[in-house]
Amino acid sequence: MSINTSTACHNDSTGHINIIPVCIYSIISTLGLVFNLTALAFFFSHTKSRSQTSVYMTNLAIADTLLILTLPMRIYHHLGFAGLPQWLCDGLGLVLKANMYGSIFLLTCICFDRCMAVSFPMSSRVQEGREKAPLICLGIWILTFGASLPIYLSKRTQVSNKNCFDDLPVYAIQHAVVLPTLFVGFGIPLVIMLICSWGLVRAVHQSTVSQTKLVDSRKIYRMITASLMIFLLSFLPYHVILVILSLYKENIPCSIQSAYRYSLMVACLNTVLDPIAYYFTTDTFRRNVDVSAVQRMFPLNSQS
Repeated sequence: MSINTSTACHNDSTGHINIIPVCIYSIISTLGLVFNLTALAFFFSHTKSRSQTSVYMTNLAIADTLLILTLPMRIYHHLGFAGLPQWLCDGLGLVLKANMYGSIFLLTCICFDRCMAVSFPMSSRVQEGREKAPLICLGIWILTFGASLPIYLSKRTQVSNKNCFDDLPVYAIQHAVVLPTLFVGFGIPLVIMLICSWGLVRAVHQSTVSQTKLVDSRKIYRMITASLMIFLLSFLPYHVILVILSLYKENIPCSIQSAYRYSLMVACLNTVLDPIAYYFTTDTFRRNVDVSAVQRMFPLNSQS
């Protein structure tokens, strides 16, 4: 039996346009797809020089792209069109959730990998561990989809209001699902990222190369800060709303339901911010990307 949310809310988008979700999801879909396809084209064309970190980045770009591919149906829904079957709405929600948490785990792995590489550059044991990046990525894909699928299947047996993307998902309103999601999906990754970011700053500050000014330590500090801030900006609001939702057993206020939907849009914005923070800012990417080739791939305003 599904949890009763506030019946006073006008949750059904059918028949009228929700302009804000349409605009936000359209911007995310357009920019995110261009950015991530560009990143994937770069990663797959430079397989010989692929590092352990780039393995995580490639999988991150794939996860972000898969998430973006679910957004056109949300745009269609918020434009007021009816007729989307509930199984499709639930399935797209499953793909979005799995890839959002896949992105969180992969971002955590990137931060951890960088910390290990900088803090223990000569350790053979650390190097052996870093070489297991493909297996770790495989484990992340299995974990995210494996954990999400039972939730999707259990929802299929419950009563639904048939409002597609307007209803709060099961993982946002059932305590048995919310608490593990908060702890495993956000709490642990956040703690790891904070510890690794501190470790990176400490390692760079103590390094001889940094002290001799051969490396711009300020640039590294800015990169660490930007990565952490993007993570918090993208995912903290969403999980704060999940905590608030967990306090209600029924009759969730309309304002909280609305806040959940906007926080989900902010979380999806991470698919645009990831390429800016992790791909386009790297020296290797800037040295090797053929700008003219990118323009030919995405001929935006080429006729103007």
